[in-house]
Amino acid sequence: MENGKSKDPLHGITLQHILEQLVAHYGFDTLGELIKIKCFTDNPSVKSSLTFLRKTDWARKKVEELYLRTLPKFKA
Repeated sequence: MENGKSKDPLHGITLQHILEQLVAHYGFDTLGELIKIKCFTDNPSVKSSLTFLRKTDWARKKVEELYLRTLPKFKA
């Protein structure tokens, strides 16, 4: 049996944490340019974005992919 550690890099990380990290790093303006979804460009907030992302799998996947690409910059 394996040691029980997940190989998923997002294991244990909440969507709220991901979004807050991306907003802190990029801001909503740049985030809206990188991922073209209305919740980042039209009166954006973490709360409204979370509501949308929790209901929309394709958008959540794009946010998670951006987070994984940006992750090395957070650690630097």
